[in-house]
Amino acid sequence: MICLLDTVAVVRHLSGAGRIGREAARILDTVEEGSDLLLVSAVSLMEILYLSEKNRIPLDLGNTLDKIKASECYAVVDLNAEILKVAATLEYRELHDRLILATAKWFGVAVLSSDRDFEYVEGLQVIWD
Repeated sequence: MICLLDTVAVVRHLSGAGRIGREAARILDTVEEGSDLLLVSAVSLMEILYLSEKNRIPLDLGNTLDKIKASECYAVVDLNAEILKVAATLEYRELHDRLILATAKWFGVAVLSSDRDFEYVEGLQVIWD
């Protein structure tokens, strides 16, 4: 299975801090077995940079990138014009989340997220509990 991690999922998984939903945890726990590929949006990396500089999360960008590079189970995906076109079709209040949602829709993959509002985005599968 290929999934896109929301920023919260990236932070909680890589830092080991915070609760992760049962179904999301199952996917994250089995990723090292090679059965799943976890996509991480460049937008999430931007959020991690910002939040770590504000000391709001127990992870920084350097550690995050090191952990992602250390495993073949992760892939960083950049924003592109096609993803931005999808974002233009979404009505979602917060820009970072909107871009992450658009990335998941463009790739046609589920998103691992605790954000309940994501469930209201048409055509998007959200995995957490």
